Amino acid sequence: MDDEKLDLLQGTLDLLILKTLTWGPQHGFGISGHIRQISDSVLQVEQGSLYPALQRLEQQGLLGSEWGVSDKNRKAKYYHLTPSGRSRLTRETDDWRKISKVINIILSTP
Repeated sequence: MDDEKLDLLQGTLDLLILKTLTWGPQHGFGISGHIRQISDSVLQVEQGSLYPALQRLEQQGLLGSEWGVSDKNRKAKYYHLTPSGRSRLTRETDDWRKISKVINIILSTP
């Protein structure tokens, strides 16, 4: 892909957050950085989108959190997946793959 940045589809950010946390607990800045790094900077999650999503996922019981200290010796809230979060990730990953397959079929049709 070129250097343009893509807007995330509704619901995609939640899926990316859940997937990122499969590698272990992480604070918000770390989650954002991981998504940016894995996507070669195509996806950039702004704080104004990330933190409301984290709060929403935590309120839904999909994430848990605890306070800790970051690599830069700052107080940070670390998020982790709950069992419900892992189940949701599995379901949404399956749904995403089905939707992606259908969209690819439609886009490939002359």
